[in-house]
Amino acid sequence: MASVPVYRWRLAPDGLATRRQLRTRGLRPGGQDVAAQVERPRRRRGPLVAYLYSIEQAKPVRPMTPAKWAALAKANAARRTCPACRRDAGYVIPPSLGVCTPCAFPDEQRAA
Repeated sequence: MASVPVYRWRLAPDGLATRRQLRTRGLRPGGQDVAAQVERPRRRRGPLVAYLYSIEQAKPVRPMTPAKWAALAKANAARRTCPACRRDAGYVIPPSLGVCTPCAFPDEQRAA
């Protein structure tokens, strides 16, 4: 890979944008190579790096199809379903618990 230009934080030239900046404009990198990178210095650790892409070469974001919407809804429903009691918790179950709150803390529910 050829080396890319490196710019300091907030000093990148116009015409380049990060993935998030492209997304807010309704664009995506579209297979283009990284045009440059921005480095933000940090204390005690290495710098934060963000890759920049050319806005002119960016392509429009592909629209969501009905099948993609259905797959997304199914995935979100699976994140809300408790594996222990098989009920919809009404919220995304935290990975730290792995189950809904009533299943994780059964004694606290009875005491209240």
